[in-house]
Amino acid sequence: MRARSWHASNTFRHTEFPPERLAAERELSVSVCLPARDEERTIGPILETLLGLKHQGVVDQVVVVDNSTDGTAEIARNLGAEVHDQECLLPELGPVLGKGDAMWRALGVLTGDVICFLDADTDQFGPHFACGLLGPLLCRDEIAFVKGYYRRPFRIGEVTLPDGGGRVTALTARPLLNLFYPELAAVEQPLAGEIAARRDLLERLPFVTGYGVDIALLLDAHREAGLDALAQVDLDVRQNAHQSLRELAPMAFAVLRALATRLERDGRLTGALPSTFLLADEDELQVLSADAVERPPLAELRAAA
Repeated sequence: MRARSWHASNTFRHTEFPPERLAAERELSVSVCLPARDEERTIGPILETLLGLKHQGVVDQVVVVDNSTDGTAEIARNLGAEVHDQECLLPELGPVLGKGDAMWRALGVLTGDVICFLDADTDQFGPHFACGLLGPLLCRDEIAFVKGYYRRPFRIGEVTLPDGGGRVTALTARPLLNLFYPELAAVEQPLAGEIAARRDLLERLPFVTGYGVDIALLLDAHREAGLDALAQVDLDVRQNAHQSLRELAPMAFAVLRALATRLERDGRLTGALPSTFLLADEDELQVLSADAVERPPLAELRAAA
């Protein structure tokens, strides 16, 4: 019943937050960040849209945190975005350990009171992706963390099915939430990379460095701020490239491990968690590391300095 009540009160449509409303009502500064890796095909249209929102007064800063070998960074700079090589952010910590690490390090160059993270590989990107996520934060004082959700068509070669994407979400993340965090069972897409949050909350959260970052941020935001401070926004449709089942298996394990680590932290799970994932590779087993590093909350680092 708690999840049903939250779904009714804290689920929004992107159409509730047009650019004109946000530009007129917002009192907080806004940064939008795109972690990017070899996204020269999609980065241009996305940035043109976001920089248009900057011109309209919806956002103040558009940043690309880049880890590319193609022309992604050059395209972004030519369009007028602020571009940072992810390896140049806190280099004293060594190589960046995945998307979550890049997001955590990016907090040091993002200046907004509200921070929005968007994926850089979205086809048919529109302003509603940013506006929808930012809307509850800029228009509702009690909201601190927002997740996007959408229908995900499944594309196989030249054929696109109307639904069927988000397989790790459907088969791993949502069943886990229903079982261990039933108050979060109404979160439509806990693994969505489209999130927005108040800076002061993000600085109080640890960041998983690997693929588990999205579910970990959701669980930690819920623990830190409470269910009523969370919201989700329907962003209609998102189309991106899909991975093979073989590639999804380690991702699903990373999601499971991030959740299990939090159960362990809260005293709900005991025993050492495995640090490797065995993946069948024809006639032999491939051993993959699953012992993801977690970056500590930035607020703790500042307090210790």
